[in-house]
Amino acid sequence: MNEHSQKLAKPVTSGLRDCRSDFPALDQEVNGHSLVYLDSAASSQPPSAVISAVAEYQAHDHANVHRGVHTLSHRATEAYEGARDRAQSFINANTRNEIIFTRGTTEAVNLVAQSFSRPTLKPGDRILITHMEHHSNIVPWQQVCEQTGAELVVAPIDGKGQLKTDELIAQLDERVRMLAIAHVSNALGSINPLREIISNARRFDIPVLVDGAQAVPHMPVDVQELDCDFYALSGHKMFGPTGIGILYGKEAKLDAMPPWQGGGDMILEVSFAGTTYNELPYKFEAGTPNISGAIGLGAAIGYLESIGMALIERHESEILAYMMAELDKIDGIRLIGTADKKASVQSFLLDDIHPHDLGTILDHKGVAIRTGHHCAMPVMEHFSIPGTARASLALYNNRDDVDRLTEALLVAKKIFKK
Repeated sequence: MNEHSQKLAKPVTSGLRDCRSDFPALDQEVNGHSLVYLDSAASSQPPSAVISAVAEYQAHDHANVHRGVHTLSHRATEAYEGARDRAQSFINANTRNEIIFTRGTTEAVNLVAQSFSRPTLKPGDRILITHMEHHSNIVPWQQVCEQTGAELVVAPIDGKGQLKTDELIAQLDERVRMLAIAHVSNALGSINPLREIISNARRFDIPVLVDGAQAVPHMPVDVQELDCDFYALSGHKMFGPTGIGILYGKEAKLDAMPPWQGGGDMILEVSFAGTTYNELPYKFEAGTPNISGAIGLGAAIGYLESIGMALIERHESEILAYMMAELDKIDGIRLIGTADKKASVQSFLLDDIHPHDLGTILDHKGVAIRTGHHCAMPVMEHFSIPGTARASLALYNNRDDVDRLTEALLVAKKIFKK
């Protein structure tokens, strides 16, 4: 039994007990069993408030934003820009100009790599990332290094799946032109000490991009307190629609960056002789945006604010401690990722059962988990495994969900023992 079993948290917060009824998808049966959804790190379920906001826009207010003088366009624009204001407040950006709507975290990272980093990188420069990054915070930097001759440098993690912070700090020097780092690992749940890391990056004036996709749904985030230069997040990880996300960037840096894509709405004037680009934030929002997605994301933020991120963080921390302890009681379990500071995710292996087989058996019991490499192949290589089973929590999960998970795992053991 590991240390997490011995440090089991106090009884679960009761304040979120009734919120499950806000999520229609949870009220269904899968393969004859009530659904237990433990895959929110991949995509969380939307509450009725989000579904209704999107439906209301589609039914009554659907029109293009910014360019129309008629009533529906005004309504759509008001709702779309209202979502931007809500996002600014939610992560405490300094101005609304610092909130850029994207398709998600992946597009946000690519935007920074191509618009901020690529124009200034040269051979000998370095991009520093960590060994726990999601592919979307690895591949864009590999590409920009190939384009410019810069070098990709990787900070290591330890056997518990936590960052070797001292070694990362030792890698910071004048050659590093960008530090790109996850707030929370999607495969391990490890929470990185961003304030300490960013303050050390400041000694060398190193810009910092944070992948916040796995942090924003689970804990309070204040980008001004963190002092990061860029922060990326995805709507579908935080109970909103797919295909919508946000890039936060400090206004001075965004203002100096060239547009990444060209088209409508990112311009002020166009002629065959040249183009004058629009002001922030529209300079980076070419073409008709995902209006319904932005409205849904705004509704998701409103839902989270109505509960309170501090309460959500406390609730999920208690459920995670319970889940780790209960999993650890199962003979043959191997927990992958046991960092001292974790959020909402636990990966594991059971005996020699392939994770895909494990996921299939659990699905037959109505328990939804994720299996595979979780878009974090270097993490799997670090642990010398091809993949894991991963149970990930959200505000709507409770101890009963964990009990159903462990019961299904015991069934899997019996099946494979035979």
